[in-house]
Amino acid sequence: MVDISVKGVWKAFEQDKYILKGVDLEVYEGERVGLLGRNGAGKSTLFRIITGEIESDRGDVVLGSGRRVGIMTQIPRFPEHFTTEDVLKTAQVRLAEMQRRLSAMQQAMAAGEEVDAGAYDRLQSAFEGLGGYETEVRRSKVANGLDIPPEMRARPFHLLSGGEKTRVNLARLILEETDILLLDEPTNHLDMNATEWLEDYLLHFRGTVLTISHDRYFLDKAVQRIVELTDGRAELYPGNYSFFVEEKQRRYEEAMKAWEKNQKQIAQLQKAADDLHLWAFMGNDKLHKRAFSMEKRIERLKQTEKPTAEKRLKARFGEREFRGDDALVIHDLCKSFDGRTLFDGVELQVTGGERIALIGDNGTGKSTFLSILTGQLAPDRGSCRFGPAVKAAMLEQQVHFERMDRNLVDTMLYEGGCTPQQARDRLGAFGFSGEDAFKFVGDLSGGELSRLRLCILMKEDVNFLILDEPTNHLDILSREWMEDALTDYSEALLFVSHDRWFISRFATRIWELEDGVITDWRCGFEEYRARKERQRQAALAKQAEEKKQLKKEQPKKEKPAGGQKALQRKLSATEREIAALEARVKELEAAVEENATDYEALSRLFEEKAAAEAELEEKYEDWGALSEELEGLS
Repeated sequence: MVDISVKGVWKAFEQDKYILKGVDLEVYEGERVGLLGRNGAGKSTLFRIITGEIESDRGDVVLGSGRRVGIMTQIPRFPEHFTTEDVLKTAQVRLAEMQRRLSAMQQAMAAGEEVDAGAYDRLQSAFEGLGGYETEVRRSKVANGLDIPPEMRARPFHLLSGGEKTRVNLARLILEETDILLLDEPTNHLDMNATEWLEDYLLHFRGTVLTISHDRYFLDKAVQRIVELTDGRAELYPGNYSFFVEEKQRRYEEAMKAWEKNQKQIAQLQKAADDLHLWAFMGNDKLHKRAFSMEKRIERLKQTEKPTAEKRLKARFGEREFRGDDALVIHDLCKSFDGRTLFDGVELQVTGGERIALIGDNGTGKSTFLSILTGQLAPDRGSCRFGPAVKAAMLEQQVHFERMDRNLVDTMLYEGGCTPQQARDRLGAFGFSGEDAFKFVGDLSGGELSRLRLCILMKEDVNFLILDEPTNHLDILSREWMEDALTDYSEALLFVSHDRWFISRFATRIWELEDGVITDWRCGFEEYRARKERQRQAALAKQAEEKKQLKKEQPKKEKPAGGQKALQRKLSATEREIAALEARVKELEAAVEENATDYEALSRLFEEKAAAEAELEEKYEDWGALSEELEGLS
């Protein structure tokens, strides 16, 4: 069954300047498809057409009948008084309404009023089937997976940062349990743990996924098929990102061979036609007709365009030879913020040529750490010192220029310290050729701003390069360009990144910032992950062994006097207690829904519910133990 059908879609925003030129695409039920293309290729435009936000100029889009679509392209507006928790709950309004109706029917039955038993059973069955009794658990599970802690859930939604709103919006979309997910750069603003949680979710998601992404690691793990928008049309690749890279190169080489063969054939035909014209002038006019026929064939062959590969930027970092033992020495470094210790007692050394990835969850203090190294912030205690021969340069996460009203050439003249010709040459090497060199800085996209800053940095003779989220806002081609430039750079490199593809390619050492401690892993990214997994498995094994040992040491419960009948009475009493506790938990769940905006009441109700659920869990265990004993006496 086809969930998304796009047939012959054309779209232009300016007269005769089409961004989409007859896009054909089908996505089948249950598929996970990645949509690729350079910035400006029309990916988001195609999304907006699929959702009906804008209309195509020509062509048709059809979605599967009765299929619910969820899209993450922009953050919806909510009332100013809404907390993050209120926003998350908007995804479960259907279940909340079903629960309200069930509660009303239960209250009516308790009051002795007549209720349609069949309707009640159907409603309860539907509520259970949709996971109604697990709404809070599921909401917490999704929120925790996307790094939305309880304190953020209690904050007003409109006060969250852009990245936090993006995470909440993604969580809300997942909780809606739609049939078709359209995700526009879902891993932006997610740290590594949250991204891996999302990958795992999508791998188990039974619906259909179409996602725009520049995260190559994510595309390798989470999608089954690639669609690339290039020159306004869709090229289809039946595999993940790694397959796409190899297959695209194979298709290019095959097309180039065919084009070269075509050119040889044109040359041969042209020579034959020229010879026929010459012979015709020597007395055989009929040969002109054959020559003209050949020339028509040549014109048809010339219609075949030469295949083109993506232009790669040609630039490389300057280098300054390092002399000395240590490039960077960090001693007893400590920094706190807003009453929370970000890191304490850090002792690290870096030698020339090392490539270090600083990783950790959002908010752990990675950018603060870099700011201290570069002297933008002062530590609470300790010191960091670059070697005397070190010249460091940094690419910040948020790139700013003092004068946004200057064009690129003037910016290079004032900030790059070069001549007009050198400015044009360097800008051209960084993809700003022709009229693009005279764009105003304020008109550049985030990725273009990063590229311009690098254009200035890379002229410096640096031997210690610091990068804060260098691949943010860059499309895949620009990321590959940066990687090519860094491949030729052989001096010290320290970078913060959540881009696992980038980390895997460059890091020879990992600094993991977690719970205020920086752990120094002297290995690459894949080995780091393998060691972390071995640690996790060892911890789980130890925990299981401790639990097993504790169970052995617990004294066995004495059997009640009276034998089988006494056990049966105790079992029945336990069942009555379980039924009462289950009813109490349901009452508390209903009370939670009724008091959704009263946080004092919610706090009390959550505590009561947690206590009731804990007691219920104990009664379940008692019931199981009594059942086993009774079975043993039978």
